[in-house]
Amino acid sequence: MKVEERIKELGLVIPDSSPAGGSYTPVTQEGNILFVAGQIPIRNGEFVYTGKVGKERDFNYACDAARLCITNLVAALKAYLGDLDRVKRVLKLQVFVNSEVGFMKHHLVANAASELLCDIFGEKGQHARTAVGTNQLPMDVTVEIEAIVAVTQ
Repeated sequence: MKVEERIKELGLVIPDSSPAGGSYTPVTQEGNILFVAGQIPIRNGEFVYTGKVGKERDFNYACDAARLCITNLVAALKAYLGDLDRVKRVLKLQVFVNSEVGFMKHHLVANAASELLCDIFGEKGQHARTAVGTNQLPMDVTVEIEAIVAVTQ
């Protein structure tokens, strides 16, 4: 099944890719490897999920933020590749969670992102991963996710 068909079956809408928010590009390529810049939970130019997980925001809020980051990551891939079926394999995710001291479920927030990638890309979405808690992210977003992806030429 084509990736775009799977996305429709999942009821997802992939937005247009957001422009870079600074002096970088959303995707760079070296050979058949793509490096996707950190994607944040933004929709229609607005920050949707902000604040620290723990006391201020709960676990489910952070998982929703992670899933929106993945939707935006797929949008960046689509904008760069034109055809999502060119994704050969998601190699690695790095998930950053803006969290209070004492929050210990960063890996479970990252699971929300990982599971959505596997829903979208099937076996090609299975990846290595790092999940990191941090005391602050740009614009106080709750989650930021970057990826390394192998593609066909």
